[in-house]
Amino acid sequence: MESDSKPMARKLNTREKQMLLLGAVSAVVVFALTYGSKGYDSWSQARATLAGAKRKLSEVETDKNRQAALATMVPVIEIPQVEDKQKFLFRDKLYEQLKAAGIKAEPLQFLPLRKPRGIPYKVVKIKCKGKCKFDQLLEFMANLKENPYLVGVEELRIQCDTKEPPEKRKDKEIEIDLTVSTFVK
Repeated sequence: MESDSKPMARKLNTREKQMLLLGAVSAVVVFALTYGSKGYDSWSQARATLAGAKRKLSEVETDKNRQAALATMVPVIEIPQVEDKQKFLFRDKLYEQLKAAGIKAEPLQFLPLRKPRGIPYKVVKIKCKGKCKFDQLLEFMANLKENPYLVGVEELRIQCDTKEPPEKRKDKEIEIDLTVSTFVK
């Protein structure tokens, strides 16, 4: 008859238990010191970055003059309307701006509608031909950002009489071809 001789688990004495506990604690301490310092450094850096961002935000919030200046730099944009409505809103506002700048414009022409890829809106372009002085054109271009329907200036062509010397051309009229665009639903 064979005997089932299984090794018997031996009990650890007190000294061995203390050594095992000391080894486990040492392993935890080494792990914490090795990887914990990196985590603490990134945590400290994140806190410093957050404090800097809060400081900058409080500076912007408290400086009312700066906020007012920023608000004037940002153009006002209206949400695009349906095609029939937006086309005429844009055309009327553009005509007002041309008239305010003193530009003698021919009737504005709508160019064919197009749908660019990746944009949920269609683009309507208006072509304008006219005559004006150069300073009137500059005034018009500076005030064009006030048009809430404007998306962009697609083309601007300026034509003047090059036969005269530049000194005499200063107050002469120039011809312009301007194409601007807006979005429609």
